[in-house]
Amino acid sequence: MISVRHPIRANRVLCVLAAVFTQPVASYAQEASAPPYPAKTVRAVVSYAPGGATDIMARVVAQKLTEALGRSVVVDNQSGAGGVLGDGSVARAAPDGYTLLASSSSFAINPAVVAKLPFDPVKSFAPIGLVAQAPFVLVVHPSLPAKSVKALIATAKARPGALDYASAGQGTAVHLATELFSSMAEIRMTHIPYKGTGPGLVDLLAGQVHLTFANIVSARPYVQSGKLRALGVSSGTRSRALPELPTIAEGGVPGYEVVSWYGWLAPEGTPQAIVHRLNAEINKMVRAADLRERFAASGAEPLGGTPEEFGQRIVREIARWRTVVKQARVTIE
Repeated sequence: MISVRHPIRANRVLCVLAAVFTQPVASYAQEASAPPYPAKTVRAVVSYAPGGATDIMARVVAQKLTEALGRSVVVDNQSGAGGVLGDGSVARAAPDGYTLLASSSSFAINPAVVAKLPFDPVKSFAPIGLVAQAPFVLVVHPSLPAKSVKALIATAKARPGALDYASAGQGTAVHLATELFSSMAEIRMTHIPYKGTGPGLVDLLAGQVHLTFANIVSARPYVQSGKLRALGVSSGTRSRALPELPTIAEGGVPGYEVVSWYGWLAPEGTPQAIVHRLNAEINKMVRAADLRERFAASGAEPLGGTPEEFGQRIVREIARWRTVVKQARVTIE
């Protein structure tokens, strides 16, 4: 009970009580007045050129999110500097949920190969969720006589530096996957970097380069049509999408294993409510039968999980690729 013998003190107590009980009401009113998310178009930045696996996966998810959120989620390709330009633009964007990053494992590779990133890959982003992972396929132009991993290695050893390979750019997953392969196979090939997987595949199909490690999502149609010859998959086990194709480890490079993942991130500071809303939608879509079948047919494995689990994977991948870069003596010109 509040005593009236001390009116000044009583007034102070009443003010405190009023503040305590009215604050939740004010907060509720503020939240209720905020427009529901999303209230406008959401932009998903892809840091690579159209046509590559990252772009393909991003457009699948963007379409599903558009249906789930009731607002357009549009893909914005910002290629350059091995993904650093697009990643950096998202790191600098307003943390309001309207600029997102549809990324891949190259996001965790850049810290290992770029001396000074214009952002912190861990502190500048809020992980949303993992979508899927998929192996690479070692593919060659049909004009190259090699029909197996061992035959390719023998050709490369007989002609050091004569074989050239395409990548999505300096320091990207394709670049490091190939350099790790070369290091473990004790061969030397010439690196031809492009601004994305798509342009590299175009030149490979035209016979301008000899080979590449292409993500199975983008390479599978060309393998099935005979436009490219597949020699092996980069995963530790065979792919259900190309079950007849041996792993590279089976083909002659024991212990070789690389997979690429795909996930979505937002700028650091994005409200947790938005992050968890998007995470819930991604988890829902990767559990849906139609998307699981679509992924399986292309060679991708649906993942999902929490934002925290995705963040932990990014930290682990950064550490792993730093070790790979050091052991394979990869240098970025």
